[in-house]
Amino acid sequence: MVHKHIHKYKEGDINNKSVKLVNMASGSLSKVSTMIVEGRYCPEVIQQIDSVIGLLHSTRKELLKGHLETCLVPQLKNDKDGAVKELLKIYNM
Repeated sequence: MVHKHIHKYKEGDINNKSVKLVNMASGSLSKVSTMIVEGRYCPEVIQQIDSVIGLLHSTRKELLKGHLETCLVPQLKNDKDGAVKELLKIYNM
């Protein structure tokens, strides 16, 4: 069974970087909407969308890294099957 809990991050760690990345993605996504309304050149809008996607991928990577480093190791010791199921869910398998 996968145990869900609220992760308590320390100051200056993965969480801070993740928050910055997701805030940047949010700002960029807002800009996409404005660009479409303004009728900006499609390749410029697409480039901005790609920027949002890249920032979200980076956020995902940082969060996964933090999870693997801080949560998964103890979970593997206590509930190996649950940890494996959780990883499979994360990777949509």
